Amino acid sequence: MRLGYLYSRYPVLSQTFCDAEMLALERLGFELEIGSVYPPLTSLRHEHIACLRAPIHYAPPQEILKILEKNAKTNDTWPRDLVDRHEQKYGPGVKAEQRARNALYFADYFKGRGVDHVHVHFANRAAHTAMFLKAISGIPFSVTAHGQDFTKDLGNDDLLREICAAAEFVAAETDYSRDLLRQRCPDSRIHRVYNGMDLTRFPARHDEMPGDTVPRIISIGRLVAFKGFEYLIDACAELARRGLDFACEIIGDGPLRGDLEARIRKLSLSDRVHLLGSLSQGAVLEKLGAADIFALASVTDAQGASDVFPTVIIEAMAAARPVVSTRLAGIPESVVDGETGLLVPPEDTMALAEALGRLIQDAKLRLHYGRAGRERIEQHFRIEHTVAPLIELFEKTPAASQGKAPHPPSVAAATSGAADRGAAPAEPARAGNQIAYLIDRWPDRSLPLLDRELEEMKRRNVPMVPVVCELDSQARYTRAMEKMATSLEFLPDPMVIEAEWRANQAVAQKLEEDRAQRSVRAPSAIFLRQARFALALTKLLREKNVSHVHATSSRSLVCALILKKLLNVTVSATIEARPALPREWIQNALSECVGGRLRDRQLDRGGSFLVDKTTFRSAPQRALGLVSQRSGIDLTRLRRGTRFWQQWAETLMRWNRSDRKSKIENRK
Repeated sequence: MRLGYLYSRYPVLSQTFCDAEMLALERLGFELEIGSVYPPLTSLRHEHIACLRAPIHYAPPQEILKILEKNAKTNDTWPRDLVDRHEQKYGPGVKAEQRARNALYFADYFKGRGVDHVHVHFANRAAHTAMFLKAISGIPFSVTAHGQDFTKDLGNDDLLREICAAAEFVAAETDYSRDLLRQRCPDSRIHRVYNGMDLTRFPARHDEMPGDTVPRIISIGRLVAFKGFEYLIDACAELARRGLDFACEIIGDGPLRGDLEARIRKLSLSDRVHLLGSLSQGAVLEKLGAADIFALASVTDAQGASDVFPTVIIEAMAAARPVVSTRLAGIPESVVDGETGLLVPPEDTMALAEALGRLIQDAKLRLHYGRAGRERIEQHFRIEHTVAPLIELFEKTPAASQGKAPHPPSVAAATSGAADRGAAPAEPARAGNQIAYLIDRWPDRSLPLLDRELEEMKRRNVPMVPVVCELDSQARYTRAMEKMATSLEFLPDPMVIEAEWRANQAVAQKLEEDRAQRSVRAPSAIFLRQARFALALTKLLREKNVSHVHATSSRSLVCALILKKLLNVTVSATIEARPALPREWIQNALSECVGGRLRDRQLDRGGSFLVDKTTFRSAPQRALGLVSQRSGIDLTRLRRGTRFWQQWAETLMRWNRSDRKSKIENRK
């Protein structure tokens, strides 16, 4: 079975349970495809995400999705009846048209990847999108509900019941959330499936009794009201008033940071309580390992939002830390009061201070609760155990009944292979090599015939992947552009691109050092931008089996030459009439290309370069190109014919075949 996972936004720092679940499924033999409608809000990513074999695929910009919607309405594939019914029944707040637009894209993507079933975390807009996806593509879906997603975010119990009825199954992360769902959806069968913990990331500890060090309290979470950090800070003030020695660190960021900083200053706690901001998972685990007590003062906020089953609590227990928290929602299902930690009523500052003070003063009790917490995680919340009921539910879906379900290995086998999870997967069977057309920015007024070029290459069956690094969202699209837009690949949001750059610092540093050693360098601003594009492109071009990269401008040539180093591809280039890079750099760069197209013959240093007959230098020619671009009618055909494009297509194919031949010879 090939599973699709669909998120509204992924990855999210606080949702490590999603990462753990997908990693466990991959270790057990499931093939995953991960789709995210929106990019992450931060470029910081936890290190373990790099272990996922499945790439994260993002929806293209909304401007492109609207073109897809327009085409779907024209060819009668738009789910008009469902959109109209949802808008009339649930109102504009559910954004039915936008959900359908997103679903239209991922329906095509998942079908093209052979996905048999889609699973969604959170019964809100992601589940609503999956419902439209099913209507469009027929691909069934399931949902894991959590709490705030359906009690607050979705905002409509009738829509919740419709989503649950359409799903193959609905899982809830706790008994608490299962009972809430059953109250709202009495006709749906709800299954409890706990979030689990990958204990290979939390080696068993054998702590000795601590010495005379100052007890360290740690808390982790988004700085929002329902995490109760104001109560934790007030409890710390009470501990200080009692004369207890301690230190408290709060990891996370959010809208309340300024308010919490002011509260810390007002209570004279600046030397004891520290806000550390967001940290990577590796840094979080180090902080957990160094802490003596984990605290989370969860409450219900003014809008009714609350924690249900905080992953940070089971992470703290896996790290053998004693937990102090509140008797709220599903928290008592993880923390056993008086056995693995202490639970107090929400918003009770004095009770919270009393529990923390008790553990601060009793190192032996801290050690006892920490060990008991670790044992509880090992017995009940190990990821290999918690994912088993989810797999059983997958095996009862229509895809499984068609014989597509895998036979996962035993838990023991999965656990023994955990150390190999970061290994590269076996290469899938692939079709012939493809050519990447690298487009720095689209639409681009300086390249008025680029759309025609792409059309001509497609007409001649050139195996091509046109990739746009940046969309000009302010441009007005002609009919020809709209026709071409649906065949373009778009790099994701800049936040995703920055995340790739940060996650590959060793590679990034090597690229920068290579530039520094050159006597003629690309301008730093252009280089840094194009280098980020290149890193973000590596996975896509490997997946598409690209062996030759054609840069459509001098700017994209910077990116192409970096890809040459990273992927061992050959490179060609078209240099525009008015290049964005210095002439000396272009001359050096072209010596690394197998050929290309030039308007200026003096740039040719002996490669296989054609005289470019598509650029416009004279005013009449340039005007003709712009009229063609705006009207969508290619007037240049009247002047030039198509012989040049045929010659260019044959040249590209020759380079592609030559590259494939050289790679085969290298393997021998």
